[in-house]
Amino acid sequence: MKHGDARMKKIVLQFLEDNIDVLTSSQRKVADYILKNPTEVVFMTIEQLAKNVGVSVASVMRMAYTLGYTGYAQFQKNLQKVLRSRVGPPTRLEANVRKLGKKDNLLVGCAEVQMNNIKKTVGFLSDETVKNAFKLIFAAKKIYVIGVRGSSSVADFLSGGLNRLGVDCELLIPDSVRLHAAIVKFCQTDLIIAISLPRYAKRTLEVIGIAKSKGANVISVTDGYSSPLALLSDVVLSCAFESLSFHHSEIGAMFIADFLITGVANKDSKRTKNTLEKIEKIVVAIDANVIK
Repeated sequence: MKHGDARMKKIVLQFLEDNIDVLTSSQRKVADYILKNPTEVVFMTIEQLAKNVGVSVASVMRMAYTLGYTGYAQFQKNLQKVLRSRVGPPTRLEANVRKLGKKDNLLVGCAEVQMNNIKKTVGFLSDETVKNAFKLIFAAKKIYVIGVRGSSSVADFLSGGLNRLGVDCELLIPDSVRLHAAIVKFCQTDLIIAISLPRYAKRTLEVIGIAKSKGANVISVTDGYSSPLALLSDVVLSCAFESLSFHHSEIGAMFIADFLITGVANKDSKRTKNTLEKIEKIVVAIDANVIK
């Protein structure tokens, strides 16, 4: 397959993302690394890329061939063309934070890592991926959200936000009778939004596996296409999760949750306003009775 330069400038990363399912396990690791680190890969030799990913040079070459390129060099050349317009100076916010203290300043260090998580997450999300995610959200008659351990806070935030907008959304609580009752009702008109970062929650994988077997759609918020959630998902929303602490950061995933809520709210701002006003009236009435 031959790719025109103009076409490849536009879709090289999206093309890689859309065709990742045809790759072998080793090739998928290479693709996942490229999607997460495109600006670094443009300067890597094929040997360096293979070493960083932990696969053979042959695996990198086969990935390029499978996707229709003449070799790694052609893929890298087109990737460079795409990124030339995307790589720019640090934002004013990043620059100001760096002025606040030295590298060993924990507060500044944490801020830099989290801003980088958001920046990387934005880079992972192509327009087509975002479009497909909202398409599934708006088409679903009922939405279920699940997140275990650290991801439970993100799941709670997302489900709560969607509910406030009038969306029929249910938070799935692991190891509860309610979870089992919900699973029984999964159907083709449902959407499950699953949130899980390494180490991936077994219960989350079990739930979306059952959902897929019943014909439901799945959106996963995870670290990338090498995640076990990816193979079970219709749309993968990748996020960065670096942290200076012992745990993985949920900031990237929380950013995606906030973005999804905002997107749903903005689709029909008049309806959103009316729904929020109704909720506010109920809250005021309940508070008034409590005070009495």
